[in-house]
Amino acid sequence: MHSKTLAAIFENQGSSPAIITTASSTEGHVELSFEQVAVATKSFIAQSRAILGSELLPGTTISYMLENDLPCVVAFLGVALMRGISAPLNPAMKQAEIEFYLEDAQSKVLLINKASAHKEHEGIKAAKKLNVDVWTILWDSEAKGIVLAPLDGENAIASKTPSSCEISFESVQPGDTALLLHTSGTTGRPKAVPLSHQNLVRSMHNISKTYNLTPSDRTFLVMPLFHVHGLIGAMLSSLYVGGSVVVPPRFSASKFWNEYIMSKSNWYSAVPTIHQILLLQPVPESLPVIRFIRSCSASLAPNILKNLEEKFKAPVLEAYAMTEASHQMCSNPLPPATHKPGSVGIPQGVELAILNDKGQRVELGEVCVRGENVTSGYLNNPEANRSSFTKIYNSDMAEEVDDTSSQNCGRLWFRTGDQGRVDADGYLFLTGRIKELINRGGEKISPLEVDAVLLQIPEVSEAVCFAVDDEMYGQEVNAAVVLKEGQVLTEADIQDYVSRYLAKFKVPKRVFITKHFPKTATGKIQRRVVSDYFTKGLQG
Repeated sequence: MHSKTLAAIFENQGSSPAIITTASSTEGHVELSFEQVAVATKSFIAQSRAILGSELLPGTTISYMLENDLPCVVAFLGVALMRGISAPLNPAMKQAEIEFYLEDAQSKVLLINKASAHKEHEGIKAAKKLNVDVWTILWDSEAKGIVLAPLDGENAIASKTPSSCEISFESVQPGDTALLLHTSGTTGRPKAVPLSHQNLVRSMHNISKTYNLTPSDRTFLVMPLFHVHGLIGAMLSSLYVGGSVVVPPRFSASKFWNEYIMSKSNWYSAVPTIHQILLLQPVPESLPVIRFIRSCSASLAPNILKNLEEKFKAPVLEAYAMTEASHQMCSNPLPPATHKPGSVGIPQGVELAILNDKGQRVELGEVCVRGENVTSGYLNNPEANRSSFTKIYNSDMAEEVDDTSSQNCGRLWFRTGDQGRVDADGYLFLTGRIKELINRGGEKISPLEVDAVLLQIPEVSEAVCFAVDDEMYGQEVNAAVVLKEGQVLTEADIQDYVSRYLAKFKVPKRVFITKHFPKTATGKIQRRVVSDYFTKGLQG
C-alpha cells in the first residue's frame, strides 16, 4: 500500500540524510535522517490525536501558515499521513484572504509558528472570526521533534516519541486527499484543487525519472513549500528516491551561493524571476558543479536560458507544470538528449493532446493532458469541472475510440487553458494562456513572443507585455520593462528594437519603464494584475 502513498518516502531510507537546514534557518545546521523525519511525523500525529481526540477523522482539513522550515515539513507529512488534508497557506496573506481559504477548505485547525502567535497575527484574527481552532507549532531542538499546543490551551502536548507500534501509516489509502491547494487563476475566484496520495506519488515518480534523481542528489530549496513547485517539484521528488533537501527559510540572493556551496547541493529549481536575479549576482570564485538547473511555473525566455547556461556552466531544463497536475506535465530532458530553448519539453508520465474548443485534435490549440498525477476534479465546483475536463472527438463529433493499451484509458482530458503546438520531435511550445492572448483587430498575438523579444534587449532586466482595451482594435499591446542598473532607454528605443523583429501590429503601443512589477508570492507575473497596475494607476 505504501508505494502509492506518501509513506513510500520512508521505505528503506533509514539513517541517510533527508532534511538539512541552513545557517539562516531558525534552527540552523540541523540534519535529519529519513528515520528522524518519520519519528517527528509520528510524534506530530500522536500530539494531534491527543488534542482533537474523536474529532480527528479521515478527511479533516488542517491549514498552516509556516515559513520553509522543519515545522512546515513535518506539518505537511504529519497531516497527510494521519489521513488528514494538508492545506498550506502563504504566511504573508491578510485576514480577508485567509478567511476565504479557511472557509472554502472547511479547515478544522490553523497551525502557526509559536514565535509569531500574537493577537495581531492575520491568521489568528481570521480563524477566531470563523471559529477555527488555532494551534502553535515549534521545533524542539533537544528532542528533534515538534511541539504542538492549542493557542488557548494551558500547556503544550508533550513531544514524546511514539513507538512504531503506536503510530503507523498502514491505514492511509492512495485515494485519500493529501493536499488541498487553490489555483491562482487569471480570472475569477481561486478554485480548490484536491490532490490524492496517488496523484502526488505519481508526480514524484515522474519528476524523479525525468531528472534521474538518486540518493546522491541534493536539492537546494528555492521555492516556498506552500506551492507545488517547492513542495512536489523539489522536496517530495527528492525524498521519494532517497535524496536530500536543503531548506533555507526563503530565497535570498545574497546568501544563495554561499549556502548552496556549503550544503553541497547539486541542483535547484526556480521560477524565471529568481533565475534573472541570480544572473545579476556575482558568480562565486569557485563555481560549484551543478548537475542541472530547472526552470518552471512561468515562461523562460531563450536568451535568459542561454545566459544561465553560459554563466553557471550547467544545463538549464525548462518544465511545464500546473497545480491540477500535481505539478509537472512536461520537461526538457537531461543531456545528451536535446533541450530546446523556447520549448517546455516533452510529456513526462502524462499523455498530451492539442484540442480545439470542441474537443477535436488540431495543430495549434489548447494543451490537454491526462494521467495518474492529474486531479479528479475541483472541490465543490461542478461548473468548473464541466468546462475543464473533456473527451476527444473526431471531425464528425463522434467520440474518439480510446486506446485500451493506455494506463489512462477511460480518463478524461484536463484542459490546461494554455495554447500550444507540438513539433515533429514531440516538444511542446506554448504560445500563451488562451485568455491572455491579445486580440488586436482579429490578429491573435502571443504575449510570450513579445516578451521574448523585449528580453533580448541588452539593457532590459525584466519585461512583460499585456493587453489593454482599445476603441478601434478591441485590444492593443502594451508592455512594461525593468532596466538593468545604470541603463537608460526611452519608450521609443524599446519600440524601435521590437519593430526590427516583429510585425508592426505586435509592437507595444505603449511601454512603461519601471523599477519593479507586482508579483505573486512565488515570483510569478500575472498579466492581468500588471495591466491593472500600470493602466489603472494602481502603482500609486
